[in-house]
Amino acid sequence: MSSIDQVTQKFRSLRMSAIAEHLEPLLSQAEANESSYLQFAQSLVEYEENQRNSKRIEQNRRRSGFPLHKSLEEFDYRFQTTISKREMNSLCDFNFIDNRDNVVFIGPPGVGKTHLAIGLGLKAIDAGYKVSFNTALALMEILELAELKGELKKKINQLLKFDVLIIDELGYLPMNKQGMHNLFQLINALYEYRSIILTTNKEFTNWGEFFFDNNVAVPIVDRLIHHSHIFMLGGESYRLKSKLNK
Repeated sequence: MSSIDQVTQKFRSLRMSAIAEHLEPLLSQAEANESSYLQFAQSLVEYEENQRNSKRIEQNRRRSGFPLHKSLEEFDYRFQTTISKREMNSLCDFNFIDNRDNVVFIGPPGVGKTHLAIGLGLKAIDAGYKVSFNTALALMEILELAELKGELKKKINQLLKFDVLIIDELGYLPMNKQGMHNLFQLINALYEYRSIILTTNKEFTNWGEFFFDNNVAVPIVDRLIHHSHIFMLGGESYRLKSKLNK
């Protein structure tokens, strides 16, 4: 007759670590509930599955690179009235990810673009998707370093492993020629293959200001807006509001 330690070890050898670590309380719960053999077997499988999902979500959160936690529930739609809670909730079925669509938030600094991008990204992770967050500046540096090493294609392929790539604050600083080329290579690789959540302070008609070359700006814009949900945000800056209220 097997002891509980022996059974626990068998679960470990099968890489069912969650069951192995909590077998005793799971047995006690089954006995207290007078569960049938089938119910007990189902409870073991569900427990292992739930624990694995929780670990996967936690790992994906760590890998995402979010600079801070900003949930959609915390967003102040009363202050930012140019976008509604209904509009954001409509994105949370994540059909846009399954359809390889993009989401673009356009507006001046401080109106909540980054908050919405992070909040939507966190929801996507909770739903099982892989998300990567980078500011546009950090992303350009990553791509430039990879290009200098002759590893641009390799780096782009690594980014393609994520379901969603968040690019924050595109347009705040001008780009050099190589930066424009690298960004085009990335956007072109993502096009109709992965989703992008983009925040920018420039309307698409003004992208020539930081690209300095409409021959590059136009094909990038074309790929971004072809399948996209575009939100124009306006109003006063949250940060300015907070500072004035102090």
